[in-house]
Amino acid sequence: MLPLQGRKYNAANMNRQVFWERTVREYEKRTPKSRAHFQEATKYQVRGGSHNLRLFEPYPFYDVECRGSRVRDLDGNEYVDFWQGHYANILGHNPPEIQKVLLAELEKGQGLHTGFPNSIQVELARLLCELTGAERIRFSTSGSLVTLYAVMLSRGFTGRNLSLKISGGWHGAQPYLLKGITAYRDGLLQRESAGLHPSCPDEIVTTRFNDPDDLERVFKEYGDRLACFILEPFIGEGGFLFLDPRYLRRTRELTSQYGVVLVLDEIISGFRFHAGPLSTLYGVKPDLWALGKIVGGGMPFTALAGKAEILELCNPNAGARRVRFEGGTFSAHPSALIAGTAIVRYLAEHAAEIYPKINRLGERIRTEVPPIFARHGINSVCTGHPNGAAPGSSMGMIQFPKPGRTIERPEDNWNSEVCDPEMREKIVRLALVARGFHTVHGFGSISAAHTDADVDSFLNGVEDVAKMMAEC
Repeated sequence: MLPLQGRKYNAANMNRQVFWERTVREYEKRTPKSRAHFQEATKYQVRGGSHNLRLFEPYPFYDVECRGSRVRDLDGNEYVDFWQGHYANILGHNPPEIQKVLLAELEKGQGLHTGFPNSIQVELARLLCELTGAERIRFSTSGSLVTLYAVMLSRGFTGRNLSLKISGGWHGAQPYLLKGITAYRDGLLQRESAGLHPSCPDEIVTTRFNDPDDLERVFKEYGDRLACFILEPFIGEGGFLFLDPRYLRRTRELTSQYGVVLVLDEIISGFRFHAGPLSTLYGVKPDLWALGKIVGGGMPFTALAGKAEILELCNPNAGARRVRFEGGTFSAHPSALIAGTAIVRYLAEHAAEIYPKINRLGERIRTEVPPIFARHGINSVCTGHPNGAAPGSSMGMIQFPKPGRTIERPEDNWNSEVCDPEMREKIVRLALVARGFHTVHGFGSISAAHTDADVDSFLNGVEDVAKMMAEC
């Protein structure tokens, strides 16, 4: 091993196989019951579970109790969790503010599925319309479904077939948008799933994140054939990057000019940065919003909100342009409505306490992690910094760029010539888990349940991981 003074600041210099094997041994020593459970689970479930992001190598730990910022597994290990239910649990795991409301309603005989239009949903519908400025709203159960319906509604409304998305944008496992997400080969342009109709990839057009010149080119070439442009104002899978306000404003101008439905996917960003959609901080109003995660209060809940003239195509009276957005059996599930109403109202009433705190802790992570790695000869950066439109950010992603490279676009996030996705997604993740810290995509999110002590302990864990990396 070279002395630190002679090493470049590059994670690639370490012997990653030695580091990985050492980390696996540490993890296996801590988690024998989870390992046994995993081996049994793989007899019946694909990879031992039901969501690939939760199933990391060599096997995941299995939780038995989740409260606040902490998770306890089958072996009795405790973890500080920054995944927080796919970033959904902004108050932490199983917050009493939600639990007590759910329990009270269950005791009244309300909360389980009934199949009736129940009177609970109008309160949440009114709240979300007031906080977003939407004219109509329809509820569903997953982000994949509401983005699917957003595309269908856009196609029905415009009579066009092409959908435009950002390269690196993830909008769920639905056929109309499964292109240009993480598969990097000369850019993020590839179809990302087998089983699609042959026409699907050809009906998806991609453009580069925060690239106004490419945006102008795409609209000039395809504008009169586009049904919708769907994008995230804060891109998740693509690297935790904020849209430039000028880019989003130009997007609104171009979509209006060409008669294209503007869909903002705020499944992650809605109610994450303030008590409403992130786009309202940009001063931009889309035609449709896809909302989810936080607004479900920990229950399976999503919503598509926006213009009445588009959403009314769900109405059976819409005639030939009717879109069969029926919602699904468990849409507007009573428990989801109860939890969703509780969390949305709570965030609106306590915004001045919650958002400054989580933003401050997020800033600590983003600014204090890179110097720790640098002290051990490893180059790292954190993405997720606010760009001026948002007052702060509670999100962060630890990245390992190659010397002299920066992470500015999703193409950089998944290009192994620019950064080290394996180090971010796999190796450091397991090393942190072995030290009692659960992260996904290089870190994750801060919840209101996290404390400065949690952040202090995490930074100590990062120090230990960096030291071990330097030794390999």
